[in-house]
Amino acid sequence: MVGMTNAYDDFIAKVLAQGKELYRDFAWRRTSDPYAVLVSEVMLQQTQTSRVQRYYDTWMSQFPVIDALAAASIHDVLEAWQGLGYNRRALALKKTADEVCKSYSGVLPSSAKELTALPGIGPATAAGIISFAHNQFAVYLETNVRAVLLHELFPTADKVDDRELNELLTHINARACAQGFSARSWNYALLDYGAHLKKMYPNPSRRSKHHSRQSPYEGSRRQKRARLLEAILACPGQSTDDLAERHHYDRELTHSILQDLAGEGFILLHANAWCTA
Repeated sequence: MVGMTNAYDDFIAKVLAQGKELYRDFAWRRTSDPYAVLVSEVMLQQTQTSRVQRYYDTWMSQFPVIDALAAASIHDVLEAWQGLGYNRRALALKKTADEVCKSYSGVLPSSAKELTALPGIGPATAAGIISFAHNQFAVYLETNVRAVLLHELFPTADKVDDRELNELLTHINARACAQGFSARSWNYALLDYGAHLKKMYPNPSRRSKHHSRQSPYEGSRRQKRARLLEAILACPGQSTDDLAERHHYDRELTHSILQDLAGEGFILLHANAWCTA
């Protein structure tokens, strides 16, 4: 046990030293507002910080509080999100705002159980809110954190299971807390060191059991979904045939994608014309 404790202490010391040297200053790190942290965490899912930086301030100006997001139309929310990709995240964020205003009087809950019950909030996002908004330790296992753990503690292992990393991070967090470090600064250090490692070495996350290579975006159904939704946002009232002809897509494929988007709550069909829900 003493040996493990010493190993944890060495790891913590190295990560904090690297984090201090590599610290990145972002607008979302200058607030402890749970809603603002939620927005940043959702935007940062599968999106580089450089792109999020271009959208975060504009979003917060348009929807400065969760009540403003709840009151906004789906059209305005999706329009503000264009360029960030993965439109499901914007819709989930809007649904979360609706639910928080309905069930929590506009105050985002602070427990992991309540947070993960909200649309689009998984364990990592919940842990991010708990860590950065409330400065409390939580198991924040996202891609950069995973990279640090694999690089430093599993340098030669393959197919490492997240359950093992979660358990390990729980022990390390407890040790960091016992030493008086803040959850906020600890997780910033993990994130910044992890981002650095990805630039210096082949992505350590590839050695995770849960790593999967994403299929090419160009020409994919995901790309066609995004383009069709963007077209409807820009010019509501187009028919299925209009959209298929404009984009040179097969009509049956266009119809299938539009039906999916409607089923997920993005758009609706009125008098044979598509518009945002």
